[in-house]
Amino acid sequence: MALTLKQKQVYDFISAYWQKHTLAPTQREIKEHFHLKSFGSVQRYINYLKAEGLLSNDWNVRRGLKPLPRLAAQEGEIPLLGLIAAGRPIEPLENPQNVRIPSDLALHALDHGEQLFALRVRGDSMIEDGILPNDLIICKAAQNARKGEKVVAVVDGEATLKHYIPHKNSIELRPANQSMASIEVSPEQHFEIRGIMIGLWRQF
Repeated sequence: MALTLKQKQVYDFISAYWQKHTLAPTQREIKEHFHLKSFGSVQRYINYLKAEGLLSNDWNVRRGLKPLPRLAAQEGEIPLLGLIAAGRPIEPLENPQNVRIPSDLALHALDHGEQLFALRVRGDSMIEDGILPNDLIICKAAQNARKGEKVVAVVDGEATLKHYIPHKNSIELRPANQSMASIEVSPEQHFEIRGIMIGLWRQF
């Protein structure tokens, strides 16, 4: 998984400290630098970074932390959450598995504190944008979007991939297929954005 912004900041602080002093900051220095309330918070950040392969730790040394190359991002694995309709809306599947994506895209997400996920496309309502059935779309988790962006949206419990077009009193989810009509979302309906499409991965 990509790091959150604060997780990346902790990793960057430890890395910069190492480059300057050739040793790691203490947990107290990390706590004070980020104004954390407890050493437990420091431990949670350290444990996550260790689990992601970004830190090693010599438990017998006071300054035993050591930043490692960003192996998790270089491996380029993100969760495949299931199927998304580019036609009739359907709910993404549960029980995610991991899929590989280009390492430069994963590293970009890591640098920007973004969390990525993938969905497999069903339907042909986005074919004029070059999004075909069975394509793998790569999305960053988000709750807001700009006008025109391709979003993973949930309307009354059903998810779909469409262009996000907000209006004064409604939301239009516009397909990229002239033979299909937009989905009009009224204020009475439950609507939320789950992610923004940032890439596409197709195997031939």
